[in-house]
Amino acid sequence: MIFHPQTYSLPDRAGEPFIDSEEIETLLEAHAAASASEVEAVVARAMGRERLALRDVAVLLGAADDDRRRVLEAAERLKREVYGERIVLFAPLYVGNRCTNRCAYCSFRADNPETVRRTLADTEIRREVEALQRAGHKRLILVYGEHPDYSPEYIAHTVRTTYGVRTAPAGEIRRVNINAAPLTVEGFRTVREAGIGTYQIFQETYHREAYAHYHLGGLKRDYDWRLTALDRAMEAGIDDVGLGALLGLHDWRFEVMGLVRHTNHLEACFGVGPHTISFPRIKEASASLPAASPVSDRDFIYAIAVLRLAVPYTGLILTAREPAEVRDAAIRYGVSQIDGGTRLEIGSYAAAAEPGNETELGTRQFAINDSRSLDEIVGVLTAEGYLPSFCTACYRRGRTGEHFMEFSVPGFIKRFCGPNAILTLAEYLVDYASPEVAVRGWRAIGAALEKLSPESAAQTRLRLDRIRAGEKDLYF
Repeated sequence: MIFHPQTYSLPDRAGEPFIDSEEIETLLEAHAAASASEVEAVVARAMGRERLALRDVAVLLGAADDDRRRVLEAAERLKREVYGERIVLFAPLYVGNRCTNRCAYCSFRADNPETVRRTLADTEIRREVEALQRAGHKRLILVYGEHPDYSPEYIAHTVRTTYGVRTAPAGEIRRVNINAAPLTVEGFRTVREAGIGTYQIFQETYHREAYAHYHLGGLKRDYDWRLTALDRAMEAGIDDVGLGALLGLHDWRFEVMGLVRHTNHLEACFGVGPHTISFPRIKEASASLPAASPVSDRDFIYAIAVLRLAVPYTGLILTAREPAEVRDAAIRYGVSQIDGGTRLEIGSYAAAAEPGNETELGTRQFAINDSRSLDEIVGVLTAEGYLPSFCTACYRRGRTGEHFMEFSVPGFIKRFCGPNAILTLAEYLVDYASPEVAVRGWRAIGAALEKLSPESAAQTRLRLDRIRAGEKDLYF
């Protein structure tokens, strides 16, 4: 991929604000009616693996309806070329919902009397992780409210607790990501030492005035402290970070531009962009107000396609906030990671596994709209020709941050990701899949093996034989 450094009104310096709202709005206005030739030129650059400038992204966002088809087709093609059929699967685990912020859109806000405050005890964390392991999960993201109780030391403790849980026949969590409040550099070092994977944080909205409108109290009201959180994380040595925006608070086009600008900033300052980008939509008004700038399904899918062309090697995450039909469509145009079997009420994974137990609805942050189990999602993905992956090999082999980009940008990562996806899916099929899903899964593995080089296929088949014989955690 060819990356051209870009010049902005606010220069890129680590730890300093970099979003210029006027600059973004000027670009969007200037290209609000992009011509077909402009769109075609930008698409050609993206397909040639050139890193798109912010102006290029504005052109795609200003494309007419007829030209949007070209963008969608290109995103589908690029997604297939970079990621193949792989879809990474994970689950969120809410550890606690205490919060000192007053974010108008969030049910966790400090002044919401309807929220039941809970923080899982260590024994409860273990029970939740056991339930997730028995479903077949290998990758979790731990989620915390923003409260002094959830200190770096506490977060590190919960990460170590999660890694320490084992269940029969082969349950273990191999990658623990976190979604938590912004920390100091020293705080980030503490959680890094616990072995976290990706540190994820959402800016929510990149528009400074909209941000002030929604964030009414608490430390989160400080736009710049939040905006520069990932800089501090990377300074602390966390080289896998995830950023995100909550679509619906402001014009979705502005937020897409903000996400790309944030990516450019990290690349300019640290030589590597985010590992993942998330873009959930506000789906209900339970947190006191509806989305101020609702995003239609059509625009939402298009936003994903634009992001895929703009950041071809960055994972795009779409959670169970979205209904199944939207998620299934979004995978086609750019999404590479989804959650499965998601439950958001605190303590709900273990409770669901024990008949007669119920969890308090007042502990959840928002509603989910895709309630399919992990097994159901694996079945649907394999039936549609995708290859579900639980792979964590790159993180344990040290292929992260700049090292990951060294492999992924030239396409060398395909030597590892395809075979490792096959091996982790095989583990799931042997240990956890329903009979029907197992049949589909082995069929998908057979098709995936045919697409590998002869040498890679042969080595993968040898490892598959060992997995069938009872070995676990084999990877390249």
